[in-house]
Amino acid sequence: MSRTREANYDGLIGPTHNYGGLSSGNLASAHNAGLIARPREAALQGLAKMKYMHDAGLVQGVLPPQARPDLTQLRLMGFSGDDESVLKTAWSANPRLVRNMSSASSMWSANAATVSPSADCADGRLHLTPANLSTMLHRSIEHEQTGRALRAAFPDTTKAVVHEALPLQSTYADEGAANHVRLCDDQGAQGVELFIYGRDALGEDSDTKFPARQTLQACHIIATRHGLNGARTVFAKQAARAINAGAFHNDVVCVGARQCLFYHEYAFEDTQGTLEAIRKASEGLFEPQFVEVSHEDVPIKDAISAYLFNSMLVQLPGRERLSLIAPTETEDNPYTKAYCNKMIAGNGPIGEVIYVDVRQSMRNGGGPACLRLRVVLTEAERVAANQKMLLSTENYEMLCAWVETHYREELAPDDLGDPALMRESFTALDALTQLLGLGDRFYPFQR
Repeated sequence: MSRTREANYDGLIGPTHNYGGLSSGNLASAHNAGLIARPREAALQGLAKMKYMHDAGLVQGVLPPQARPDLTQLRLMGFSGDDESVLKTAWSANPRLVRNMSSASSMWSANAATVSPSADCADGRLHLTPANLSTMLHRSIEHEQTGRALRAAFPDTTKAVVHEALPLQSTYADEGAANHVRLCDDQGAQGVELFIYGRDALGEDSDTKFPARQTLQACHIIATRHGLNGARTVFAKQAARAINAGAFHNDVVCVGARQCLFYHEYAFEDTQGTLEAIRKASEGLFEPQFVEVSHEDVPIKDAISAYLFNSMLVQLPGRERLSLIAPTETEDNPYTKAYCNKMIAGNGPIGEVIYVDVRQSMRNGGGPACLRLRVVLTEAERVAANQKMLLSTENYEMLCAWVETHYREELAPDDLGDPALMRESFTALDALTQLLGLGDRFYPFQR
């Protein structure tokens, strides 16, 4: 039996978690803009999901929140003085800019990077490319800290390569693993990597009313720099009607694991062409299993609002079939609940649905799958990883105590201009660097 296993590295929700409504095309983010957020509850919900996955026998990692507000960016924009002066002056001049520089959106680590396991890469090393997230201002500032977090998680360069993000340019817009699926038989064997893009930046103009965030050019560059086998790599276009309905990332309408691709009827511009390309790429490796959810069974608007596909599709130890870790919103929606009940009653590849409460994340447009970055690790790669960033019962309890100590119970978007919140956040992150073994100069404010 292979000792290669899939790890989930979840983003730890940060102290500035708020509902700023900054993400165009993300309907949940827009709908809940201005509401009072609960950062402490949000972080504990995220940790509870991590603990559930750990207790189920999966490898669970933790990625740290980013330093917010991002004072480095505010200083580049001309605001000067000590930290408090920078924040006060920027808030007085442009509160919306400060809200962008204070977003806790790095919590959604499905956007942190695109990951190719060593079995797929020509040099036999794990490859990770941080996403530049160039389409949205509040997310475009994440990639530098993301790179440092990934290098801290995988410090052995003989086993892992953390690349630089692609250029911050619209032609190379890259949103990370939210637009990437890997299918395989055994996790340690060669797989098929599926890249989904919203637009060809060098082709015709996009015809979507919301931003088509991922480009074909970004997908091509990542596949090349990771050293992927072209015959085992597929590029597919996301359907414009899915983007227009609010599927700002492909993982809102599609998820895959092992041999199974689970997707909505409206996920791809050319569904049959996409499935044929996957079949061809997987020849000699495995027989792909396709589970298509029809628009009749689950209307696209319900699939998106209930986040049926932004669920984690995983192989739990001791289970013959795959498990879908879905948000409670999927259970609350009559269409998606009925579909899930029908699906697990059959004999398809997905055998159970487990509902988890991540409501604080969901209100900003991120379900269980948004919160995690999947990283397939061999035994040697797992041993070489930063062990303090892998969840255990002991550090789960320490992280919960850390959240209880440092996080506010409630936070409104206008609280982001409060220097006291900045000091509280930096104090919290300074303490976190010791818990996760990040060193004493990990964050800019520590240098």
